[in-house]
Amino acid sequence: MTNKTYNKIVLAYSGGLDTSVIIHWLKAHYHCEIIAVTANVGQEDELEGLEEKALKTGASKFYLAEVEEAFVYDSIFPTLKAGAIYENKYLLGTATARPIIAKALVDIAKQEGADAICHGCTGKGNDQVRFEMGIKALAPELDIIAPWRTWDITSREEAIDYAETNQIPLKISRETNYSKDKNLWHLSHEGLDLENPMNEPKYDQILEMSVTPEQAPDKPAYVSISFEKGIPVAIDGKETDGVTLIKTLNTIGGQHAIGILDMIENRLVGMKSRGVYETPGGTLLYFAHEQLEMITLDKETLQYKQTLAQQYANLVYNGQFFTPLKQAMDAFIDETQKTVTGTVELKLYKGNMVVSSVTSPYSLYSEAFATFDEDDVYNQGDAAGFINLYSLSSVIQAEMKQKTQFAKEAQKQMDGTQEGIKL
Repeated sequence: MTNKTYNKIVLAYSGGLDTSVIIHWLKAHYHCEIIAVTANVGQEDELEGLEEKALKTGASKFYLAEVEEAFVYDSIFPTLKAGAIYENKYLLGTATARPIIAKALVDIAKQEGADAICHGCTGKGNDQVRFEMGIKALAPELDIIAPWRTWDITSREEAIDYAETNQIPLKISRETNYSKDKNLWHLSHEGLDLENPMNEPKYDQILEMSVTPEQAPDKPAYVSISFEKGIPVAIDGKETDGVTLIKTLNTIGGQHAIGILDMIENRLVGMKSRGVYETPGGTLLYFAHEQLEMITLDKETLQYKQTLAQQYANLVYNGQFFTPLKQAMDAFIDETQKTVTGTVELKLYKGNMVVSSVTSPYSLYSEAFATFDEDDVYNQGDAAGFINLYSLSSVIQAEMKQKTQFAKEAQKQMDGTQEGIKL
């Protein structure tokens, strides 16, 4: 425990188990003013009663930072345009929110003249890195306090004990003590029975944004999503803002069991962890965006961008949001999105998505060239010369192998003849 003193500490406050306990703990150990800050990234009902609870448990002030729009346009949509998917599965629901929250914390810390920022992340997780990378990039002069790395509490069970001992109200019980993270983009579930990969998730108990495939309608549904320069702008022809668009798609996707993921991923700190993620609207958007890129981007740009997408996903996952490399990659991605405009219609059925249609004014698909019927734009005879040149290096390689093999066989024969003469 540090002996450093502070005048004001800004706490990233969610009202969950960890941060509920932390307000009391900070007051007891630093004897200073605690300012609770909650960033609204779409938690909806989880925001209810937070101010009252924060003030009752020791905070001197409470801020609700309205950052939903920034979350969508500064983090979600750039990541969507990049096609960034961590380890080919995770749509970065938690990772995309953390830098936006970090910026809100820094802005209020500067406004309040605070000395430090505190977060409730454990020493095992990714979020400690994401928060602190953001804070250090935006305000390196501020100290960072991470109680889970210094206090005597070693488990969520002990944190509940601390809360009960100090009469701190909680919304959870020991039996429902999943570690959750909810925002506009997704909902994650970790802990309890999910820590053993042999256990099937209790979907009927834990799902909140989606239904299971068994509960989904027996009839398929159609939804069309329109994009302008890679950004989704309309559903079924109706233009809307990004926040409303994602919420609407969450409802549609959730009704049809879209976007439920059970994943074991590699955390930044080195261990593997298991989580169940719900990302109904995001799954629809990623799939639709991918289909539109396939019809509007040329082969070389599309394939190069696909190789870049994994590195971009790693940058976001690893908390490297405010870095020169990410800014440079964003510039490249924005260039690729200039023609990614059009509409994709999807058919949804019990957790599955299939493409119904794709249209774009910038489509590179030419039926005249691709048709199996008669055409007057493509000379099939040209293919012979193309193949001759395309395979030239292979021909030269094969001829070399034939020559060297012939030489080896000739040498064997010569060696056999010489041996016979000696005999």
